[in-house]
Amino acid sequence: MTPHTIDVSESNFMQEVIEASQRVPVLVDFWAPWCGPCRSLGPILEKLAAEYQGRFRLAKVNSDENQALAGQFGVRGIPNVKAFAGGKMVNEFTGALPESAVREFIDALLPSPAEPLRLEAQAARARGEADATRKLLLQAIRLDPKHEQARLDLVDVLLDAGDLAEAQRLLDEIADSAKDRSRIDALAARLALAQGAPAGADAAALRARLDADPADLEARLALANLLAVQQDYAGALEHLMEIVRRDRTFGEDIGRKTMLQIFNLLGSDSELVRGFRGELSRILNR
Repeated sequence: MTPHTIDVSESNFMQEVIEASQRVPVLVDFWAPWCGPCRSLGPILEKLAAEYQGRFRLAKVNSDENQALAGQFGVRGIPNVKAFAGGKMVNEFTGALPESAVREFIDALLPSPAEPLRLEAQAARARGEADATRKLLLQAIRLDPKHEQARLDLVDVLLDAGDLAEAQRLLDEIADSAKDRSRIDALAARLALAQGAPAGADAAALRARLDADPADLEARLALANLLAVQQDYAGALEHLMEIVRRDRTFGEDIGRKTMLQIFNLLGSDSELVRGFRGELSRILNR
C-alpha cells in the first residue's frame, strides 16, 4: 500500500472511511482476489491515489473477507467503488472503468483549486470591495472555468453593479449545464426584474404619478420593478398584487408573472412568499 491507499476492514471502516471523509474524500474499492475486472481497476485507482497526493484517499475492502460490510453498503457486484465525503456516501460506480472515466469520477468529488479564490472574493464582497470581488472571481474562473459557484457568484456581482448585459451573457452560458437549479432560477428572476425596471426610473416621481392616478398601472409596474431591484420585495409585491386586483389582462398578466419571478427569487420557504402566494390564490379564485 502507498501512503494514500490503505486496506480497510470492518474493524477500522468507521475510522478510516467515515471519520476520514470529514477531512478528505475517500474512495472505497470493494474487490476480491478472484475478480478479473478488479485486477484491471485496482492499479488505476492506486495510480491516481498516488498522483493526486492526498487530495483523496483510497480504501480497499476485500469483499470476501468483509461480507457483512459489503452487505451493509449494498455491494451486489464487484469491483464496486463507493465515494464518501462528509461522513456520507455521495456517489458510486460498478465495473472496471477506463482511467479517463475514473479520473472524471474523482475530479467531480474534489474541491476546485479555485475555491480559495472564491472564498476570498466572498470576504471582499462582505467588506464592500466590489472591484476586488470581481477581480478575484475572474481569477477563480480562469483557474477553473468549470467552477459553477464562482461563475454564479460573478453573475450576482454583475447584477449588483447593474451590468445586465454581461450578467445575461454569463447566465446564458451556464444555465443549461448548471447543477444548482434553485440558484439559477433565482438569478434569472433577479435579472428579469432588473431588466424590467425602466432606465432612470425615480421612485418619488412614480409615487407622485400614482398619487395623482392610482389606476396608472404602467407607473405601478415600473415602481414595483424598481423596488424589487432595490430588494424591497414586500413593497414590490404589494404593487404587483394591486395590478392583479385591478386588471389581470394588463401587460398580458404581467402583474402575476412578475410576482412569480419574485417568488422564484425568494424561494418557497420565505414567509413573505407564503403570505403573498395565499393572497394571490384568493384573488385568482374569486
